[in-house]
Amino acid sequence: MKKSSHLPLAAVAAAALALAGCAGSKPAATAAAPAPATPPVAAAPAAPAVVKGVGLDVAGMDPSVSPCDDFYHYSSGNWMKNTPIPAAESGWGSFNILAEHNNATLRTILDEAAQQAPTAPKGSNLQKVGDFYAAAMDSAAIDKAGLRYLAPHLARIDAVKNLAEMQRLLSDPNTSLGGAWFDSGVSPDDKISSQYAVQFSQGGLSLPNRDYYLDQDARSKSIRAAYQTYLVNTFKLLGEFDAAAKAHAAAVMRIETRLAKASKKPVDLRDPYANYHKLTVAQANKDFPNLNLPLMLKTEGLGTAKEVIVGQPAFFKEVSAMLKSEPLLDQKTYLRWHLTSSLMGALPQAFGDEQFRYSQVLSGAKQQQPRWKRMLRSTDRALGEAFGQIYVEKAFSPAAKARAKEMIENLRTAYAERINATEWMSAPTKVEAIKKLNAFAVKIGYPDKWKDYSALTITRASYLNDVLAARAWAAKDNLKKFGKPIDRTEWGMTPPTVNAYYNPGMNEIVFPAGILQPPFYDPKADDAVNYGGIGAVIGHEMTHGFDDQGRQYDAQGNLKDWWTKEDGEKFTARAAVVGKQFDGYSPLDSVHVNGKLTMGENLADLGGLTIAYQAFEKTPQAKEQAKLDGFTPEQRFFLSWAQVWRSNERPEATRMGILTDPHAPNQFRTIGPLQNMPEFYKAFGCQDGAKMMRAQADRAKIW
Repeated sequence: MKKSSHLPLAAVAAAALALAGCAGSKPAATAAAPAPATPPVAAAPAAPAVVKGVGLDVAGMDPSVSPCDDFYHYSSGNWMKNTPIPAAESGWGSFNILAEHNNATLRTILDEAAQQAPTAPKGSNLQKVGDFYAAAMDSAAIDKAGLRYLAPHLARIDAVKNLAEMQRLLSDPNTSLGGAWFDSGVSPDDKISSQYAVQFSQGGLSLPNRDYYLDQDARSKSIRAAYQTYLVNTFKLLGEFDAAAKAHAAAVMRIETRLAKASKKPVDLRDPYANYHKLTVAQANKDFPNLNLPLMLKTEGLGTAKEVIVGQPAFFKEVSAMLKSEPLLDQKTYLRWHLTSSLMGALPQAFGDEQFRYSQVLSGAKQQQPRWKRMLRSTDRALGEAFGQIYVEKAFSPAAKARAKEMIENLRTAYAERINATEWMSAPTKVEAIKKLNAFAVKIGYPDKWKDYSALTITRASYLNDVLAARAWAAKDNLKKFGKPIDRTEWGMTPPTVNAYYNPGMNEIVFPAGILQPPFYDPKADDAVNYGGIGAVIGHEMTHGFDDQGRQYDAQGNLKDWWTKEDGEKFTARAAVVGKQFDGYSPLDSVHVNGKLTMGENLADLGGLTIAYQAFEKTPQAKEQAKLDGFTPEQRFFLSWAQVWRSNERPEATRMGILTDPHAPNQFRTIGPLQNMPEFYKAFGCQDGAKMMRAQADRAKIW
C-alpha cells in the first residue's frame, strides 16, 4: 500500500484551482515608456500541459477547502453548493444520479413493453411486465374503480367472528395483509446453511421502527401526530365518519405501540445468536398458543416441519397474548389498516395524497415523485427478474461483467495478503479466514437461472389485483423451497438495482447490473477512479464477511465461531475504536451517529477502501505515477471514493436515517475511513494536527 510520489498540499490546491478556472497568470502591465536596452532574457519554460482524465468531477471540487481539514467538501464542495435537492426527493447524490440515469432506460423499456404487451404471447415476461406497468399507470381507471377491488379483501377481514377464524385468515398464504403482526418465511437455517428452515421474526409496525412510538422528544411526537392524522384521514376515505375514524386510528396506534414495546431495538437485532431460537413446533405452539402454528404450517404447505426458528420469542409471546386479549374489532381494524396502507398506490389518488402528506414529515420531500417512478419501482418489486431479463438484454454489456469479475479477483488477492500480514490475528484464525475468503461465491449482473413466473397471471383489468397476485405468487414461491436443496443461484436483488450486498448464509457477494455504471464503474475511466468507486464497493461487500456480524459465519455460511477466543477479543476491541469514532460524529444539533447501529457498514467501508487501495497499487497506473487532471493516481483514487458518496440531504431525512439506517450519513462514510488511513495522509501531504488525521492512538486498523 505504499506510494512513491504525491503533490504537496499547496500544489494540489493550485492545480485544482487552475483546472477549475479560478486561477491564472497575473494580467500584463500596461504599456510604459521604453526601458533602456538590455540583453535579451530567455523565456521561462512553459508549464507542462495538464493531461485530462475521465471520471472525476474536477469542477465540482472546492479547492478553497484544505483536503486535510475537510475532504468531503474539498472533493465536492462546489457540486454541493450548485446542486439543489429536487423537490420530490429527500436527498440527492451520486446514487440518485445513477438511479435517475438508470430510470430513464427502465422507463423506455416499460413504455415499450406496455405498447407491445397486447400482441405479445400470453403469459410471456413481456406481456406480464407490460400489462402490469400499463395497469399501474392508468390512474384514471384506478380512480374510477374506487374501492371496488379492495372491498372483497376488506370484507374478508370484516367477516372474522372469533379467534379461530382469525387464525385461519392469518394462516392463508393467499392473504396479503401488508406485514401485519409479524414476518415469516422460509430461508436457510443460520446454523445449518445447507437446509431451509421456517423462520419467524418481529414486525407489524407502520412507523420506521419501535423508537418512533416510544421516544418522547418533540420530533418523535410530531411524527406520531402526523401518523395519527394519516390514519384518521385514510379511515375516512374508506367511508367512515369522523368519530369512527378517530376511534379506529387510536386502536391502530395502541396496538402498534404495544407491539413496539415488545420489539427489540435495532442495535439488538444485529446479534445473530441473540436472534436465533430453534423450537420444536410443539414447543412453539405451547409458547405462542394463539398463533395456532400447526394450522399455519399445514395451510402454508409446511406441515412436515418439525422445528421453527423464532427470532424474538418475547415478541411472539406478546403477539399471542394480544390475539387473545385485544378486542376482535380492534384487531380487524388493525388488519384493514395494514392491507389498505400497503396498497395506497393502487387506490384512488386521494389515498396516495394522504400517504405523501405523512411521508413529507418523515423525509422532508416537497412534492410527490411522478407516478411513472413510483410504478417503475412497483414493477421491479413485483416482477423483478422478468423485468430484469429485458433490462440486461438492452443495458448490460458482457465487457462490464468481465471487468467487474477481474477486479473482484484482484481484490480477493489483496484481501488474502492483508489477512496474512495482519499482526494481531493468530495463524489458526488466519487459515479459517483465508478459507472463507476463497469460498466467497460471486454473482455479477444478473442470475444464471431466472425465476419462472408462469404461475402468475397479470392483466390490465386491475393494478390492485395485479399487486396482490404478485404478492401471493412471491409468498408461494418462497414457501415451496422448504424441504428442497438450497438454491444457491437465487438473488436477493433485481438486476436493475443500484446497490450490492453480502449474504452471510450463502457466503456470497452480489453486484447487480444497475451498480456497474458510472460513477461506480466507468469503462472509459482510469483504474484509480474505478478502484476508488466500484473497487471500494467490492471491498465493502467482501469485508461484510468479516465485520462484527459476518465474521460469525464460517466459509459454508453457518453461524459458527471459527475464531480463537483471543482473536475474537482483539477484533472486538479494534471494532470498538470504529464505534467510538462514529459515535462522535454529529450531522445535526443534538443528533449523533449511532456507532453500534452503523458498526457493520463502517467496518465494511474501512476494510473495503483499504483492500481496494492495496489492489489498486498493483495496477500499471499506480506504478507509472502519471498525473491526470493534475492529480497523482493515489489522489484520484481517494477523490473517486469521496465523489461516489457526495450528497445533499434534507434534515428530516438525516434524522430518520440516524434512527433507522445501519449506514452512517454519507459525509461520515466518506471521511471516517480516510481519517484512519496513513495512505490518505501521504497522498495529500497531511501533517500532524490536521482535522482529517486522527491521533495515532485513536486510529482504527483491522485489515
